[in-house]
Amino acid sequence: MVTKQFMGSANEADEADLRRADSLAREIFSDVANKWALLIIEALGERTLRFSELRDEVEGISHKMLTQNLRMLERNGLAERKVHPTVPPRVEYTLTEPGQALRATVDLICGWTHQYFGHIEAARRGFGA
Repeated sequence: MVTKQFMGSANEADEADLRRADSLAREIFSDVANKWALLIIEALGERTLRFSELRDEVEGISHKMLTQNLRMLERNGLAERKVHPTVPPRVEYTLTEPGQALRATVDLICGWTHQYFGHIEAARRGFGA
């Protein structure tokens, strides 16, 4: 079942219903269920990283995509940005408690990918035959 049960109002339950096109839950899911967000969450793990360190960790991500995804993670309360008053400013990112909870799911997805990589690779080869 894709609907999360809430103790709150009916409006909150409506907002959490992934099947509704206008639900906040669907918007959140759309935000975090992209390859860059998942890879950033995995890279941050339980560490605090600077922007340049994150860019190095997430191979292939552009400066623009990293910036957009970090802002999205901040907006959703999944990552925190700390600016140190130095010249030049040093900016660090870390996962919040909800971000850490989501990371557990991301870790499961990564484990699933490793477990079934060979199977999926073989299926793709067979599909094109």
